[in-house]
Order: sequence, then structure tokens, then C-alpha cells
Amino acid sequence: MNEITAVKSAETEDTLPHNIEAEQQLLGAILTNNDVYDRIASLVKSEHFYDPVHARIFEIAAARIQKNALASPVTLKAFLEDDAGLKELGGPAYLVRLAGAAISAFAARDYAQMIYDLAVRRELIGLGRDISAKAAKVDLSSEPREQITEAEQRLYKLGEQGVAERGFQSFLKAVTEAVNSANAAYQRGGGLAGISTGLIDLDKKLGGLHESDLIILAGRPSMGKTSLATNIAFNVAKAYRRGRKTDGQEGAVDGGVVGFFSLEMSAEQLAARILSEASEVPSEKIRRGDMEEFEFRKFVDAAKELESCPLYIDDTPALPISQVAARARRLKRTHGLDVLMIDYLQLLKGSSKGSEANRVQEVSEITQGLKAIAKELNIPVIALSQLSRQVESREDKRPQLSDLRESGSIEQDADVVMFVFREEYYREREKPADHELEKMAAWQDMMSKCHGKAEVIIGKQRHGPIGTVELSFEGRFTRFGNLEKHWEPRGDEGF
Repeated sequence: MNEITAVKSAETEDTLPHNIEAEQQLLGAILTNNDVYDRIASLVKSEHFYDPVHARIFEIAAARIQKNALASPVTLKAFLEDDAGLKELGGPAYLVRLAGAAISAFAARDYAQMIYDLAVRRELIGLGRDISAKAAKVDLSSEPREQITEAEQRLYKLGEQGVAERGFQSFLKAVTEAVNSANAAYQRGGGLAGISTGLIDLDKKLGGLHESDLIILAGRPSMGKTSLATNIAFNVAKAYRRGRKTDGQEGAVDGGVVGFFSLEMSAEQLAARILSEASEVPSEKIRRGDMEEFEFRKFVDAAKELESCPLYIDDTPALPISQVAARARRLKRTHGLDVLMIDYLQLLKGSSKGSEANRVQEVSEITQGLKAIAKELNIPVIALSQLSRQVESREDKRPQLSDLRESGSIEQDADVVMFVFREEYYREREKPADHELEKMAAWQDMMSKCHGKAEVIIGKQRHGPIGTVELSFEGRFTRFGNLEKHWEPRGDEGF
């Protein structure tokens, strides 16, 4: 091996970690047997090679193999004859020595893993030096907090590179996963393949919250989007029970750990809403501190009961989508994560600076990022969304897909799109004058029919039916619930 080892010029004391012999063995194996490339292509790229000459040899060989052309010392010679670096190593004859010295194609994957691991170590060293250099340079335009965020982003990006590509899987494996999912639904008593929202009729329509789904919950202001999201979050966290799942792994067998990104409200305001629902103390009384003694006791008791609920709130405003992904990953690693909620989508930022000029492009990047989080972490992601004002100009105020702001990408990337609609909100604003007795009677009759009711309109569902689900709504406690249906006999599950 010594005769073909690349000679390095004046090396510094702290030479970066590398293994020239491993690079030579891998290149030799590829030049001897081009099929080796397919086994290591998802792991190693040209930039992972320490020796720049090796990087160029790998790049040219890879380009030829991808075009179904032969990559051998003879075919590569024409592309590298004028390469100054290769001339230093003995010219095209070096390629022949590489191929001749390759011991076994069998160990190629191990050499590739070693080259990749050493490249990551070099990047970590470089990142550490960059952090150190930036921190040492006192600059008004670079705040320490911003430096921490940037360093964290770069670390997560580096960590993501190590995730092996999934590629193709056999139909047998895919079928097995589908059967396991159906079995989980069957074991739960039928109907639910995903996590229960705690709202029976909504669960029947959706089959629960499914892993890797992006669910958009949209509505006009004051319709109760945040209330419904907090209700679902609370129901999921309250039902959390850990145990051994059907696939043999440890995790949530009921309910789940919930991560809630609240970009509009503070964590304290969100907690007050959840406590209002749990304690049945009106939210405005909690806000003002105007509570009777028995109400305050109920409030404190509910707070004690909820202490152990696995509900984690992040109220950092104007988060970029890359930060949402990084923080969700960290939460999953440290505490677990089964459902992620974002309130609301339009308050997120795209990661690229150019996207600010094009809002539609930015929203597209955000929705694609949320769907990527759902798939990568294998959890349902519920993102709240605003609706455009065109709803208000229609006679029928029920929202539809075209009312979504920047609707193209949202509608396209989402697996489920749901709208919250409360007719009572609009009817209240149509109250006639007191002297118009007939109109007043008709208005009161209309109000009695829609009082305390809400609709969740499922406008899109990739794996199920669309339609409307009726829920109860108690405005004082900002609580959605199951609507009692007096015409249904008791015990009838509606199947």
C-alpha cells in the first residue's frame, strides 16, 4: 500500500482526521467492479473524500456509472490526463495501481462508512472553529443569541445527513406495515387507526390522527381554531399511557406526548385556556382574577391534575420552519413526541431570505417543511391556518378550500383540511331592532337552533370521506365537546 499512498505536504500538528488507505481501497473496488458504486452511493459523495484528487476520481467515476458507461483506469485516463494533482501522484498509472491494490469489493461498504464518519468529524471540527472564531469577533450585526441559533441549525443539518435514504422497499414489507396498522385499529375496537382526538364524531370521520399526516385546521378569526386545537392537545395529552406497542417497541399505547408551537399567544395564555376547559371556570374570570372561592379551588385542583400532562409549549414568535423542525426533533429525542401543533401557519417564516419577497413561495416552503416533519418524525402535524376575507362577502359563510390564504400549496401538501364554523357567531351580528317584532321572533328561533353548536367541515381527506361533523361549543370555557343526539338510542355507536 505504501507505494500508492498520497504524500501530503507540510502537515500541521493538528491534522484533520482522515484515512487515505480507506479512500484508495474504495476507489480501487469501484474501478474494478462498477456495481460496488450502487451499494455505497447513498452514503458517500465526492465531498466526503479528504484527498482532493480522490474526490475528483470518485466524481468522474460516479458520473460515468450513472450514465451506464464503464468507469475503469483506461476510461478515466482521458478525463484526468491534465490533472495537476494526479500528475504529482504518478499520473494515470496511479489509477492502475488503485485498481490493482484493491483487496475486496465485499468490504467496500465498511470503507465507505469509515470515509463518511471521518468527513463528519472534519465538518464538526470546522464548525467548532467557525463558532469559536465568530464568538471571538465582537460584531454588532452578530448577536450571541443569533450565533447560537445558527450553530444549532448547522449541527442539525449535519445530523440530518447521516439519515440513510429509504429507497425502495418490497411490497411484502409495505403490506406487513398496512396489516399492522389495521390490526392496531382492530385492537382499539374498530374505527381508529390513529390517535383519538377525544371528540367521538370527529374520530369516526377521520379514524383518529394518523402518523405522518399533515392536517390543516382553518377558520376565520373568532371561529375557535385555537380553542379546538388546545382541546385536542389536552385530550391527547390527558389520555397518554405508555407501554409496549403492537410492534414490540416502547411508546404511547393511548393518547400521546404533544408539542404545541404557539406563535400568537404566550404559553401562559394558552395554559389559562386549557385550565378554563379542565376546571370549568370561565376564561374571562381567570384573566381578570375575578373568581369565587369554590371556582379558585377548582382552578387550582385542575392545575395540580394537569402537572403531569405531557404537553410542551413553545411560544417563540416568528419561528423559521427550519427551527420548528430542529426543536421538534429535540423534543422527540428528549421527551418523546406523538402529535405536533402549530398555531398558526401564516406566522411561521421561510428559511431562505429570498422567500420574503414572494409570499406564495414562502408558504409553499413552510407547508412542504411541515409535511416533511410529519413524515420524518412519523407523527401527525396539525397546523392552524387563516382564511381570506372573501368568506365574509358570501351569503353562506361556510368556508371552502378556495378560501384558504395562499391556498395552492396548503391544499396540495395537506392530507386533511378541516374548517371550523360557528353559525351562532354570524347570527348574533344580525340581531334586528327591538321594535321589529316578527324579525326578532325569527332571529330568536334561528339563534336557539344554532346556540352552543359548531361545525367542523372536512373539505379534503386523502384517505377518507369529506363531510361535516357537528360539535358542541361552550364559549365561556372555550371548550368543544361531543354533541348529544337525542334521536340516537343509548349504546348505539353509529356504525
